[in-house]
Amino acid sequence: MKKTLKTVPHFASEDEERIFWEANDSTEYVNWATAQRAVLPNLKPTTQMISLRLPRHLLDAIKAAANSRDVPYQSLMKVWLQEKLHQQ
Repeated sequence: MKKTLKTVPHFASEDEERIFWEANDSTEYVNWATAQRAVLPNLKPTTQMISLRLPRHLLDAIKAAANSRDVPYQSLMKVWLQEKLHQQ
């Protein structure tokens, strides 16, 4: 037996929508079995500035490696950290 879905109401504000979804079960309004994953290609992850002290020789080596690849050294450091994290 196929379940009849309710119609999602129109909301005047995000706050009104938030209150609605906090009080209602989305499975009564959406068939999640047929839902598709949203792709947001232009969404950038939130970043946070940190301070990191490195020995000068290490920073110079990183800058040289970045220069040979024609990328900013901070970007190269982020790529290397991400790669190392995925190896774990």
